[in-house]
Amino acid sequence: MATWDCSLPLKNRSFILHMHLPDPKIISYQSRALPEYGDELLLRLYTSLLLPRLVEEKMLLLLRRGEISKWFSGIGQEAISVGATLAMNQDELILPLHRNLGVFTTRQVPLRRLVAQFRGSAAGFTRGRDRSFHFGSLDYNIIGMISHLGPQLAVADGVALAHRLREQSKAVLVFCGEGGTSEGDFHEALNVAAVWNLPVIFLIENNGYGLSTPVEEQYRCNRISERAAGYGMEGISIFGQDLLQVYEQISSLATSIREEPRPVLCESMTFRMRGHEEASGIKYVPDQLTKSWGEYDPIALFENQLVSGDVLSTAQIEQIRRELNQAINQEIDEALLDTPVEFDSRGELSDVFAKVAPLPRVSRLGESRELRFVDAISDGLRESLKRHSELVIMGQDIAEYGGVFKVTEGFVGEFGKDRIRNTPLCESAILGASLGLSSQGIKSVVEMQFSDFISSGFTQVINNLAPVHYRWGMPADVVIRMPCGAGVGAGPFHSQSKESWFLHTPGLKVVYPAFPADAKGLLMASIEDPNPVLFFEHKALYRSLKGQVPQGEFYLPLGEARVVQDGEDISIITYGMGVHWALAIAAEYPQISVHILDLRTLCPLDIEAVKLSASLTGRVLVLHEASKTCGFGAELSALITEHCFSELDAPVRRCASLDTPVPFHPELEKNYLGRSQLGKIFEELLEY
Repeated sequence: MATWDCSLPLKNRSFILHMHLPDPKIISYQSRALPEYGDELLLRLYTSLLLPRLVEEKMLLLLRRGEISKWFSGIGQEAISVGATLAMNQDELILPLHRNLGVFTTRQVPLRRLVAQFRGSAAGFTRGRDRSFHFGSLDYNIIGMISHLGPQLAVADGVALAHRLREQSKAVLVFCGEGGTSEGDFHEALNVAAVWNLPVIFLIENNGYGLSTPVEEQYRCNRISERAAGYGMEGISIFGQDLLQVYEQISSLATSIREEPRPVLCESMTFRMRGHEEASGIKYVPDQLTKSWGEYDPIALFENQLVSGDVLSTAQIEQIRRELNQAINQEIDEALLDTPVEFDSRGELSDVFAKVAPLPRVSRLGESRELRFVDAISDGLRESLKRHSELVIMGQDIAEYGGVFKVTEGFVGEFGKDRIRNTPLCESAILGASLGLSSQGIKSVVEMQFSDFISSGFTQVINNLAPVHYRWGMPADVVIRMPCGAGVGAGPFHSQSKESWFLHTPGLKVVYPAFPADAKGLLMASIEDPNPVLFFEHKALYRSLKGQVPQGEFYLPLGEARVVQDGEDISIITYGMGVHWALAIAAEYPQISVHILDLRTLCPLDIEAVKLSASLTGRVLVLHEASKTCGFGAELSALITEHCFSELDAPVRRCASLDTPVPFHPELEKNYLGRSQLGKIFEELLEY
């Protein structure tokens, strides 16, 4: 099998990169004999290749008529989508991009539903909540893209990890464009796949341009496949216009990977014949480039091979086209009659989260024992690992070392390294992999070594994990542990409390316990929850706070606040370290009856408990450690003002930390924290 020549001398690089021309050393299609596949398979290959082209031609007509709003053309690239999809087994996952219509048609996704998806109709896979191919369907073993392009590579890692953990002989296929290879997610995903020997085919569609940016402004190597050596994996380049070459190469790779799990980087050279999307046009593309690649249209090339090999005649080809067009027109006509999407705010809100099953019933609550906060978390993880035999914990240094806070110390000996997985320094890739595991029904807990580091995986959390259930119904069964908080002299990058980042993102649950028993019960409940949960753990409480913690399985439902102390004069509504500040200030003013409400979970929020607390005293102080501006206290204040204004005797007051980064020096840090201002604000509210 001839493949794209990767041995071009360096002196020719700039010309090839700039022009992205077809290599003159590619095979001659006219002289190439068809493989001994049999007419039935060759006919299937041809109809599968032709179908997305004919569908797209209809889509372009619908676009001009205003029936669909946007289209990303894959004309000229069909051989990659179709050949690669046919090479995979039906039960193997494929993660395509926005030019891979051929993946969906080859997997026999009903065209009527695809058109409904493109139009935003109620029958579409996202019911109007997302467009184009920003969806997946596990019924067809497809996981869709998001606009950020690179994050799906790590999701493929997670799917492949599930196959390895279950000892399944399966491969995973994930698409990426040459522009996406410039993203950090590309590096992280390939690095993790290589380190863990994951059975993933990373298929790069190198079509010359990322929107208008040519390849010489994207990378400086001769071929993207050359990068594979840097990760310790195989890399090949193939000619993406040759359906048979794509089919044979991917088939060979998939077969080999099923037997010997490992990742492979496969670059498929192709060209984008139309604009990035239809509105952008192609004026920036040199005419010579378009003309040169136009001679390698994959459908024309394969038709010539079939005619030359006496598999089909020209008349038969025309007949196939007529029959396919007739079927396409019928499906589209029916799709255009589908019910338009109707807005229902209650339905929209109810679909943000996956439905939560009742928490497991514990027949007899075990005896309690005194545990430190950190040990309560460790105990909750251990109980969940015993309950869920496939639960995986991932994080930096969590295996033999036990994590920097020793939460998972001893876990490797008890549960093994497959389930207690050390990870490379790849926050984004590991968070993406957790979504891939969830797609296969495997729960995971991801430890951020410090909560501050989650910013390196922000896209995965905010744009992948959070909206995926709302968009197309897939749960993101992931708990992200977040060691956080100041007060230990750790400085600006190890002390932040950034819960408000995530509370502004629909689809994420946020938990922030203040006591050891709550930490265990809420953590175990979070692991049972099929939605992504950010679980904040204050580092300063780890070894300074002890409490009675029930043994064995123990669950506390998310969304239920707890009254820590009854009172009538003033309410302090808080969570995390703020609860202990509130208890301290109440002790300093024994003559004042202080009502302290520990929220415990910030999303879902116990709104009724908040309103009741405010109504009981008429004076409310909202307290948290995070910086004041746009902190969660602002939301609580607005909520109380909206719902309890007539019952208030004073304005709602907020007490929070300064609007500065967290300083390192103990004296600076002490005065940064909201605790330093609490007494003054407390007294002002009482005196109002």
